[in-house]
This record gives sequence, structure tokens and C-alpha cells, in this order.
Amino acid sequence: MSVEDDLIAAARQTRLNAHAPYSGFKVGAALLCDDGTIVTGCNVENATYGLTICAERVAIVKAISEGRKPLGFKAVAIVGDTAQPTPPCGACRQILWEFCGDVDVILANLNDVKGRHRLAELLPLPFDGRLLG
Repeated sequence: MSVEDDLIAAARQTRLNAHAPYSGFKVGAALLCDDGTIVTGCNVENATYGLTICAERVAIVKAISEGRKPLGFKAVAIVGDTAQPTPPCGACRQILWEFCGDVDVILANLNDVKGRHRLAELLPLPFDGRLLG
């Protein structure tokens, strides 16, 4: 298996841990770190919906809390069980940009890859620290 296959497999596996009792929409994400380590996350819903945490943000927060450094990531795979690709939401695009930069974003479902993008394609005019100073 390739590194990309491993990344997608990790996202598919962690998707099974999603807590999605309200929507039933389970998503898994897997970040590929510069050293080849894979850090995963799944969505965790809340009854208020607004406090739901997406899989991508869970993976980023988990990676940072485990000592990974911002911009120390090569790619992210996102897996949902939909026929169409499940791209990151706007908030996740912003968080991914802040902590990953212009990484590869691999979109897959339970059967195959549905798309490959650079994050800059998905977030064409990002807001980041360069605009603050």
C-alpha cells in the first residue's frame, strides 16, 4: 500500500468512531505528518449542532496537543460515506490553512477516492497571520 492508501485507510477507520447521533453523517480525517506519522480525528456532534466539532479540526487539535508543530503536515484525507466528495467546511478550511498551509486534500468515500485538491484551491483567499501585521 502507498502512503496515500494508508492515510485514506486511517480516515476510514477513525470514521467508525464518529459520534453523530443527530445527523448520522460520520466523517473521518487523517493528517500525514512530515515524519510519516498519521494523526486521525472524527466528527463529534452536539445537540446544539453549533458546538459540533468536525473531523478535520479534531485531527488538527489532537496533533497539536500531541506536540506536532504547525505547518508540519503534508496531506489530509477526509472520508465520508456519501457518493459525492465530502470537502472540508469553511471553518475547517481556515483551520487547515492556519496549521497545515497549502497541503494536499484527498477526498474519499468508503469505496474510492473522489477528489484531490490543494488547499489553496479550496480556500483561494485565505486569512492568516500575514494580514495581521
